[in-house]
Amino acid sequence: MALGPRLDLRQSQSLVMTPQLQQAIKLLALSNLELEAYLAEALEGNPLLDAAPADRDDGGPDEGGAEERGEEGLPAADVQPDTDQALSSDAGTADDLDIDFAEERFHHDSASDSVGLSGASEGIDFDSFAEHDGTLHDHLLAQVGERFDGVEAIVAAQLVALIDEAGYLRADLAELAAQLGVPLALVEAVLAGVQIFDPSGVGARDLAECIAIQAREADRYDPAMACMIAHLDLVAKGAFPQLKRICGVDDEDLADMIRELRGYDPKPGLKFGGDSAQAVVPDLYVRRIAEGWAVEVNSTTLPRLLVNRRYYSELAKGAAAKSKAWLSEQLAGANWLVRALDQRQRTIVKVASAIVKQQEGFFLHGVAAMRPLTLRQVAEDIGMHESTVSRVTSNKYLSCARGLFELKYFFSSGISDVAGDGAVSAEAVKSRIKAMIEAEDAKAILSDETIAQKLSAEGHDIARRTVVKYREAMGYGSSVQRRRQKALAG
Repeated sequence: MALGPRLDLRQSQSLVMTPQLQQAIKLLALSNLELEAYLAEALEGNPLLDAAPADRDDGGPDEGGAEERGEEGLPAADVQPDTDQALSSDAGTADDLDIDFAEERFHHDSASDSVGLSGASEGIDFDSFAEHDGTLHDHLLAQVGERFDGVEAIVAAQLVALIDEAGYLRADLAELAAQLGVPLALVEAVLAGVQIFDPSGVGARDLAECIAIQAREADRYDPAMACMIAHLDLVAKGAFPQLKRICGVDDEDLADMIRELRGYDPKPGLKFGGDSAQAVVPDLYVRRIAEGWAVEVNSTTLPRLLVNRRYYSELAKGAAAKSKAWLSEQLAGANWLVRALDQRQRTIVKVASAIVKQQEGFFLHGVAAMRPLTLRQVAEDIGMHESTVSRVTSNKYLSCARGLFELKYFFSSGISDVAGDGAVSAEAVKSRIKAMIEAEDAKAILSDETIAQKLSAEGHDIARRTVVKYREAMGYGSSVQRRRQKALAG
């Protein structure tokens, strides 16, 4: 057989994902607030996209209606009967969106086929509109200017810069004095002045010093209280007989001192806030109606998008070939985005409706009635891929009469009952454990083994180590720790 170069023709099939289809799939994983940031960027970059006023029912512009702009002027929150047909040409069908593009069977021609969703991770900074009272450091620096000047002000400013969010000083005074080239005695004197700043207890180097500062300011730092503060480890252990002996007090005085101790703030700086709290906006609303349950998308956070075909016609008149090509690209992109948004919201509602159907017991009776549920069960119920359900339930929140819940909350493993059936949700078991711990008496703290036995008596086949895992996940201490806490509270 002769060796040599030759040309062969072969036929093969491969699924190629366009950048637009990839972005349409990734839109599913965005929350409404993340999507709002993406749409704001799209509105800025595409002159053919308009945001309709939120107070108009028809979503039309001020001049002319959606009819003048063409059928692409669909509001993002509305469902149109011909959307499936429209998607087949621009954004792909619903089946195209219901795929796992991480699989190896997909073919990518170039790096551009894996384009990410630009700008999707950058949300609008809503906190910039909020009114701030100032940070802890700003508050302390203002007091530095009032109390110190000259070299002392410089030292005080350095000390303030080394105070953490909780109000504690995280620095070695000797090292700081050497860095600034000042005597250690000066740094200590300035620190004493900083420690009388507001809030009380700020500038302390440990918990005992923080409590002592607050006790002095409250004029309660007597020898007995000083002794108790010096032995906070015994307070934490609940070693009250030993504390009475060391502090030289009786039961009544010890109880008064512990009440005072509980009134002090162990982290005084946190009242000025650490990281800004992020408000959670629901993506879906679920409410009871006569026919069952209504699942609605929260469209208040999303602009209603319109494709301005009239503007396209005006720009295309007399435009050069390159300009017309660019306008055509923008028009296609605008059409795709409106249709992809419509498909996204219908998919989200479809998945959420399946979750509500599966977990109807929760919506009627609470967490104790939750059923074990997996992504695969929902995927099989609605005829979609499991990865699609995973994207839809990521970073999405559902608001109902029982509160605000992440969609992932409704998925949990099952706990077998004594008959061997996995018929109880892990969340329901956690709720039962929480109820037992909250109801226990200070003189009869339940051990993990006792809780497991009680659950077994109720029909839940659960091991002690599982009880420990659930208890720790909910933030409850061991029986010994809870006994000490209840003793202190008493």
